[in-house]
Amino acid sequence: MVSVINTVDTSHEDMIHDAQMDYYGTRLATCSSDRTVKIFDVRNGGQILVADLRGHEGPVWQVAWAHPMYGNVLASCSYDRKVIVWKEENGSWDKMYEYCGHESSVNSVCWGPYDFGLLLACGSSDGAISLLTFTGDQQWDVKKISNAHTIGCNAVSWAPAVVPGSLIDQPTGQKPNCVKRFVSGGCDNLVKLWKEEDGQWKEDQKLEAHSDWVRDVGWAPSIGLPTSTIASCSQVSVVSLGHAQRFIKVTRLDWNGPFCFGRFLTE
Repeated sequence: MVSVINTVDTSHEDMIHDAQMDYYGTRLATCSSDRTVKIFDVRNGGQILVADLRGHEGPVWQVAWAHPMYGNVLASCSYDRKVIVWKEENGSWDKMYEYCGHESSVNSVCWGPYDFGLLLACGSSDGAISLLTFTGDQQWDVKKISNAHTIGCNAVSWAPAVVPGSLIDQPTGQKPNCVKRFVSGGCDNLVKLWKEEDGQWKEDQKLEAHSDWVRDVGWAPSIGLPTSTIASCSQVSVVSLGHAQRFIKVTRLDWNGPFCFGRFLTE
């Protein structure tokens, strides 16, 4: 039986679209159609409002925490076509970077593995995916995959940095093989895998398991096995699990079943 550990009264004035705990599980970030992002300290079952971030001009769809080795850094994306990276310095949260390179709503943001630095993937309704990399001195490098998904991209999720099985086969003293890869889902009913080769992002594989818009995707963490697992959910309320070596659909789960996997986006 599932029990409620804690509840948080966010005082958002409209629908909440996302809520994410930080790496240590002590802070909660929420975002809403009221255009705000809020951060709470939720240690010991309490709730203290740490920050009320206002910089978006439309509903905020998603938030994502960066790895703590880069400090307290949070990304948010919105219907206003903007991505904002926030950072806490000396107890105060301010904009670290604002990206306005999309022509429509930005629906999803996801930080890459810490091995690659501050690397953020952003999926937009304009069909493009942007890759933002912090290069230091307040500068960001931007790469864009145009027409990644027809009609629009709804979700992005990074693969673990280490290639499946490389830790098992790696000779002693050598660094594991790290590859930049992520998965995306879109309104073209497709799940796509992307891989960086020679500094360019290329489509690695296309999965056609859904009959309607793909609303969310998730690349499972590595558990040491020589396989990868990706989950995706669609408009028609199913989840399919695929193993990355063969990408065979393992099962489908009804959203009304004993559990669900994924996240809904508002139309």
